Amino acid sequence: MAVENSGSDLIQVVALLAAGVVAVPIFKRIGLGSILGYLAAGVVIGPFGLGIFYESEAILHVAELGVVMFLFIIGLEMEPSRLWSLRREIFGLGVFQVGLCAALLTMVGIVTGFPVAASFVAGAGFVLTSTAIVMQLLEERGDIATPKGQRIISVLLLEDLAIVPLLALVAFLAPGGEHMGWTERLAGIAIGMGSIVGLIVAGRYLLNPFFRILAESRAREVMTAAALLVVLGSALALQLGGLSMAMGAFLAGVMLSESTFKHQLEADIEPFRGILLGLFFMAVGMSLNLAVVWADWRLVAFYVIAYMIMKAVGIYVVARLLGAGHREGLERAVVMAQGGEFAFVLYAAAFSEGIISVNESAVLTAIIIVSMVLTPLVIIAMRRLTPRETQSLEGVDIADGLTGSVLIIGFGRFGQIASQPLLLRGMEVSIIDNDVEMIQAAADFGFKVYYGDGTRLDILHAAGAHQARAVLVCVDKGDTAIRIAELLKSEFPMVPVLARAYDRGTTISLIKAGVDFQLRETFESALLLGGEALQTLGAEDEDVAEVLADVRRRDAERLELQLAGGLQAGRGLMKGNAPVPAPLAPPKRPGQAMNPETADILAQTAGQKL
Repeated sequence: MAVENSGSDLIQVVALLAAGVVAVPIFKRIGLGSILGYLAAGVVIGPFGLGIFYESEAILHVAELGVVMFLFIIGLEMEPSRLWSLRREIFGLGVFQVGLCAALLTMVGIVTGFPVAASFVAGAGFVLTSTAIVMQLLEERGDIATPKGQRIISVLLLEDLAIVPLLALVAFLAPGGEHMGWTERLAGIAIGMGSIVGLIVAGRYLLNPFFRILAESRAREVMTAAALLVVLGSALALQLGGLSMAMGAFLAGVMLSESTFKHQLEADIEPFRGILLGLFFMAVGMSLNLAVVWADWRLVAFYVIAYMIMKAVGIYVVARLLGAGHREGLERAVVMAQGGEFAFVLYAAAFSEGIISVNESAVLTAIIIVSMVLTPLVIIAMRRLTPRETQSLEGVDIADGLTGSVLIIGFGRFGQIASQPLLLRGMEVSIIDNDVEMIQAAADFGFKVYYGDGTRLDILHAAGAHQARAVLVCVDKGDTAIRIAELLKSEFPMVPVLARAYDRGTTISLIKAGVDFQLRETFESALLLGGEALQTLGAEDEDVAEVLADVRRRDAERLELQLAGGLQAGRGLMKGNAPVPAPLAPPKRPGQAMNPETADILAQTAGQKL
């Protein structure tokens, strides 16, 4: 019997892994993202799909650890000074957004005929955005470290803090809750704040010595266990204080963000975080009660649409009132328009206090989950329907009528260095780039850079390419450099063109385009590093110079062969480190033919050697 149960458990584990492994690549391939893939996989294998799993709540509790570990890693990237700099966003933007959205969503419930208490609980639960979904989206888009990403994170942190006063309000709104004294309410808030202070003090004075002692043991598995202990222990401490586990893990990460063990902790936690976060999304999909949705589909559809629209409106209004642009406000509204996992906690408390019924709790939970499922789709629709963001050219001069003797196209790190010899010799240099932020930053260092796209012929004329004594193509994208070079040599064949090449393939294309000189951006710097390594190992300067000259000669010969025969040509000119198969000892006597066919082969081989 035990063997049968073990086999059943193994089937569930295999089904769980297979669902994620199959669904996520498919959804990413069709452009729907990994989150929707996990959610769909959860629906399919859950109790309302194929029925492989029947206790989605138990899986959800375990999978919440993925969110916890995700927030810990985010905390590791958020130093205390950086977090302190966001205090205005957390307690200004965050409070404003949560307050306005809670009021708007409460009005939706009241207008549609529900009591004030139930309307507030339903709306306040929907205000608590899904930290897991938003953080995953920010990570996939690379926006976590950007200013707009930091503002979203600030709101998420405030929402995590808001769970304590919201739970206190639920107790107050419960039948008979008005008789609860202020002492009990303030005690709950004090316990939550005290747990935060205690965690900060422990992190400040205990964590670094703790990891230093463990590091001296030189046991990698102990460090991994300690990392998990810190993350889960911090999450548990704040959960016991009435706050969210994610907040505890985040604060633990912040406390360790300046530690010398930061990178090792991140490497230890990362594998667990990825698996458990995917499991969390699958558990959310399993929790979607399709029977409830089907029975009350009109009600669910109405409140999903109404809540998402009203919350998005509130978020957009707050963003614009606090100085965000239209594009940022719209993106923030769409990304944060869904309900979140902390609503489940609030609705469970409201049900236990008698504010909402069993059916209302099930419907509200379905509304939250459907909104989470719809979020990736809404984001995709927004990106396809809204026009691309155009850069503001305020304070930036457009290239027109430039007369420099040298034209530099692209002024990133490569172009900046390439400009120095020319400027030190007193050359008149014109510079164009199509990155407004870079142009503005360059102005702070004394450079005059004009806005212009080097792939357009009219811009090249306006930048003075036709009368320049030389043009330097210093853009970082290989295909862009090739297009610019082809355009220059086609329209201005007498103007020397010197180009930066991203890789060997770009180099070959640039040579075929007719550039007068090209240089792979890493070639010379890598050679210098190799030469320094030889000197460090004791080689004489003359020997190093001779070796580097030999490498340059071999590279030039190989490039000539590749121009005629493709990238695989000239491989013999490169020195590899793979072992060459050879006999362990030379044969004592030459091979002898045992038949006429072998004799012919040996004779041919001997002739080839001669």
